[in-house]
Amino acid sequence: MVKRGLLFAVPVLVLLIGYGLSAAADAPSAFNSCKACHAVVAGKNMIGPSLFGVVGRKAGAVEGYRYSAAMMKVGTLDPATLTKFLADPKATVPGNKMAFPGVKKPEDVKAVVDYLGTLK
Repeated sequence: MVKRGLLFAVPVLVLLIGYGLSAAADAPSAFNSCKACHAVVAGKNMIGPSLFGVVGRKAGAVEGYRYSAAMMKVGTLDPATLTKFLADPKATVPGNKMAFPGVKKPEDVKAVVDYLGTLK
């Protein structure tokens, strides 16, 4: 006999796994380098903060993540700011903690920013 809780838990687990897989499957290949340090799930910080809801969010606003003083001064992470930052993080926000040198192709930057906009 199957327990009632299991009947509820299995569909919920399938939905959660499916959501995570679809979010990852929708990511452009240029986002692969971001995945090493950033999660796309709300509240899951890694080496870098979660990127869930990043577009339109105030820089330095993810709870539980310690940002650099430089990043805390950036303001709102709108598509234009993210585009500039992803192309050259060190020049855009001197003193930030991100070691990544940037996404080099403008079309890849656009694809990543567009993808980040879907993470809501």
